[in-house]
Amino acid sequence: MCRWLAYSGEPIQLSKLILDTQNSLVAQSLNSPLGAETVNGDGFGVGWYPKDAVDGTPPAFFHSIEPAWHDENLREITHAIESPLFFAHVRAAAGPPIQQTNCHPFRHENWLFMHNGSLAGMNLVRRDLALAVAPEFYPLIRGTTDSEVLFYLALTLGLRDDPVAGMAAAIRKVEEVGHAHGVEFPMQGTVAVSDGAMVWAFRYSSQGRTRTLFHSIAMATLQEMYPEQARLRGFGKNARVIVSEPLSDLPGAFVEVPEATVAILEQGQYRHEPFLANAE
Repeated sequence: MCRWLAYSGEPIQLSKLILDTQNSLVAQSLNSPLGAETVNGDGFGVGWYPKDAVDGTPPAFFHSIEPAWHDENLREITHAIESPLFFAHVRAAAGPPIQQTNCHPFRHENWLFMHNGSLAGMNLVRRDLALAVAPEFYPLIRGTTDSEVLFYLALTLGLRDDPVAGMAAAIRKVEEVGHAHGVEFPMQGTVAVSDGAMVWAFRYSSQGRTRTLFHSIAMATLQEMYPEQARLRGFGKNARVIVSEPLSDLPGAFVEVPEATVAILEQGQYRHEPFLANAE
């Protein structure tokens, strides 16, 4: 469906991961070996928190309907901006039109959200899911994607208080509504959420066959494993990245996030927790 990455650590130029790595996000937009679609050229988006952000600072974002490999503004922006935490996403549209309001990541207050996957049978369940969004959030839905509805449904169900519980409640609602309309496997995808300090990355599908999700190992370990790799020297000890697919072919650099798991990244450390493992 799409490809995405989330970075947290010492401030870096966005271009280091979006443009410059061996299998960068822009490279994946042209050729995604592990993706459901090889080409992800239906727009892109970047959301970033400023270097001097304090708790509650909202992120900035840039969306474009251009293919990521074709947009000169993306190169200008990613070389000019440094951030300690950013999201980037390249889109392969699966129905909703190609327009800026349908590009990820989505933003509300200090929260960022992006999704790779789909809510099956959206033409059947859209109305019920939209009506389940709280009245104060419903007018904020600007696009037509299932992903944006999922975000505001999660906000309705407590994402800001407890991201894991809020996402779990939203996905349970998606499955409940989907099953009521005869949709066998309503939820598919990987989701990234951040409040500007932490990152939560979810891998879950109703079928138990979710899109791929990986995260990097500790940067100090990686630099010790590959001291000859000059490209690794520009990253600090807390640099971590969560990705739809690895950004390089260095053996051992990335580990796969298990099915039905949330990977939580806080202060340079990962932990994995089961997520809706017994939902079906």
